Amino acid sequence: MRILWVKVGGLWPLTAGGRLRSFHIVSWLSRRHPVTVVTTHGPDDDPEELSRRLPHCQGVLSVPFTPPKRGSARFALALLGSWLSPLPVDVSKCRVPALRRTAVRLMGNDAYDVCVADFLAATPNVPLDGPVPMVLFAHNVEHMIWKRLGQNETRVWRRAVLELEWRKMRRYEAQACNRAGLTIAVSEVDRELLVGNAPGASVCAIPTGVDTSYFSPNGCPERPSALVFTGAMDWYPNEDAILFFLDAILPSIRRKVPEVSLTVVGRNPTPRLQTAAADVGVRVTGTVDDVRPYMADAALYVVPLRIGGGTRLKIFEALAMGKAVVSTTVGAEGLPLIPGKHFLQADDPADFARAVVSLLRDPVRRRALGTAGRGLVEERYSWPQVAREFEARLEEVIATHAY
Repeated sequence: MRILWVKVGGLWPLTAGGRLRSFHIVSWLSRRHPVTVVTTHGPDDDPEELSRRLPHCQGVLSVPFTPPKRGSARFALALLGSWLSPLPVDVSKCRVPALRRTAVRLMGNDAYDVCVADFLAATPNVPLDGPVPMVLFAHNVEHMIWKRLGQNETRVWRRAVLELEWRKMRRYEAQACNRAGLTIAVSEVDRELLVGNAPGASVCAIPTGVDTSYFSPNGCPERPSALVFTGAMDWYPNEDAILFFLDAILPSIRRKVPEVSLTVVGRNPTPRLQTAAADVGVRVTGTVDDVRPYMADAALYVVPLRIGGGTRLKIFEALAMGKAVVSTTVGAEGLPLIPGKHFLQADDPADFARAVVSLLRDPVRRRALGTAGRGLVEERYSWPQVAREFEARLEEVIATHAY
């Protein structure tokens, strides 16, 4: 089958969970089918390296584009403009005329059997009612992210803005799912949420995967009181998670384990986060070439997320490295993990702190959780297994469209 893959925000370097998921699926599909990737790149991206990293693709086309960052003047203008539009701001700000022109031109040549809109943000850049069936790859239930942002916002005016945005996002998300030939969610939890929002839509779920060869136990000794968190720190839910941890959880842990340390690994930490971390003696690395040494060094991987959607690849990566994990319900949402067997789950700050302290004091339990987690992802969630499921869903859409 001939596949056109459209994504706003690039695929390289692999600095975010969405990029990892898409890159590995595209890489595997391109070995078996003609795949053309049409995407965008910002100043920190490398489109030429992306082409080299996807040598089996029929083509990799990228146009320059930098979306406005939350809190910037451009974002404020985008938000103002979205109030005059039915589009939510996170979709409106990702309209890229050059990307849409390229996608429309390619789809009009009768050269493709299916188009994948990678993330909801890609949908304004592809003709949803065009000659080629469109598959929406929904890494998140986007309206839930905005709804949770509002629920955790204490400022009245911002809560009002977020209330408007999540409702607009819910409406747009339902429209996109209903117009797509198929929506592919990344968990059964997300599938049920999307179907509930768009009852007439065709929605299926594939699991999240992990590179179990790249992420694996390396035999390096861990530091007994070291904690680690990894993730793109310019994604607000990650920043919120760490600020929440520093304020509400870390002090309780330090009262029991004074020598505890935390390393926050991930791109583009904001000045707000860096200041908060420095004030309490927490290390923030910024972008690193390889997260594995930081994960291997830690005794425990923490995921204190309160906001988010989709599934967190970071947990699968930690489990693949044999690490014990403590996560909130939101952090582990949609993953096929059993609390108490594969990780410890806690939402209340005091409960989260107690779970961390208990594992820091119990290396045998840490090893048992890490071993169980590694066994799970190794057996069922390698990228080739996930990509084969994705391939099968695309084939079904093409077959249905033919009739």
